[in-house]
Amino acid sequence: MTVTTIISSRPETLWRHRDFLLLWGGQTISEIGSQVTVLAVPLVAVLVLKATTLQIGLLTAAEVSAYLLVSLPAGALVDRVAKRRLMMWCDAARLVAIGSIPAAAALGALTLGQLYAAAVVTGLFSVFFSVAYPSYLPTLLTRDQLVDGNGKLGTTQSFAQIAGPGLGAALVGAFGPAAAMVVDAASYAVSAGGLWAIRTPEPRPAAQVPGERPRLRTQIREGLAYLVRDPILIKGVAWSGSANFFVVMVEALGPVFLVRTLHLRPGYVGLLLALGAVGGVAGGLSAGALSRRIGSARISWLSMTVFSLPGLLIPAARPGGWVLLFAAGWVSWTFSSTVCGIALLSYRQATTPPELLGRVNAAARWINWGTLPLGGLAGGVLGSALGVRTTLWIATIGGCSAGLWLLFSPLRGLRDIPGTAPAAQPSAP
Repeated sequence: MTVTTIISSRPETLWRHRDFLLLWGGQTISEIGSQVTVLAVPLVAVLVLKATTLQIGLLTAAEVSAYLLVSLPAGALVDRVAKRRLMMWCDAARLVAIGSIPAAAALGALTLGQLYAAAVVTGLFSVFFSVAYPSYLPTLLTRDQLVDGNGKLGTTQSFAQIAGPGLGAALVGAFGPAAAMVVDAASYAVSAGGLWAIRTPEPRPAAQVPGERPRLRTQIREGLAYLVRDPILIKGVAWSGSANFFVVMVEALGPVFLVRTLHLRPGYVGLLLALGAVGGVAGGLSAGALSRRIGSARISWLSMTVFSLPGLLIPAARPGGWVLLFAAGWVSWTFSSTVCGIALLSYRQATTPPELLGRVNAAARWINWGTLPLGGLAGGVLGSALGVRTTLWIATIGGCSAGLWLLFSPLRGLRDIPGTAPAAQPSAP
């Protein structure tokens, strides 16, 4: 088997790439706004609407249910349309959905049902955006710039997990959790504006070329088949899907645990989550250097089997200064998952044919994030039946074990993740 490695190359700087900076800047603002909502929504449910543990788990499941239900057709549809325009429409729809929550709260008309509805609508358009986004990035960047670009975007996401909850905590304390969500609604407008200002022409989607259009079912099957045939891709999504199932249990029950078990003031919840997200920023900044020094394949499985183990500190947190154990656990998880995720995403973008990239991204998201609603539901049910702390122990042990998918994969025998997909047997006609 002959492969060409790209992960260790040194791409040109992106700091002077105008269109990438517009995309990156818009997403930075949008990610920060979204993290305000990540904090505010469960606090609205807990403090304003007095939701139960099960109802909070159902709310988390509603937020991410679209990834399980529509990711696969979304990939085929994304490959048929102009991705930049689609992302702009997604931003507009999410602006309306999120903006309806503080508007209803101001009128005294907010209900748990509206919170569920806004979560479902936002999740639906987030699916299309998240599938189009990595499929659009190769339009702006060359192949040897993808690791750098993904590293910067990963750093942005982690930075948002620091700045967003901190900002959210200040806004929640000053205006209440519902009103704080105005920031997220406004951030979608900024993201849409950045996309609108990009000048790089987007290639015409293959599906718009004159000729017979393939059936949607056929296109979905092609994306899944490509994913399944590649041993690195399929092990990578198995890791991510397993990890996400358990991580979302922690995300769903974390605010409940901090407020009701550890008796932490709501304003401090965001600050604690922000402190824990420092690991993601460190992971995004160091991913390229670690890949070059240790090897992108080695660091992917090493980070998820060793560096993630302090995540077990999360349920060990106690009131007082021991609450920082929760943050320490998040540091290890955000660092290790960011380092690993950047390498695996760059491999997928570099090796997948452009006409298949939307469908392969969607197939990966369907597995990666399709487990999120199941994990949210499981967290709510187990939290009600066994207690929040016991459920967090189950979730953290499961999350730390997910790295075994990568340990027992072709990555263990490689130094670097290959830049050309391994040879695969052709699929049956």
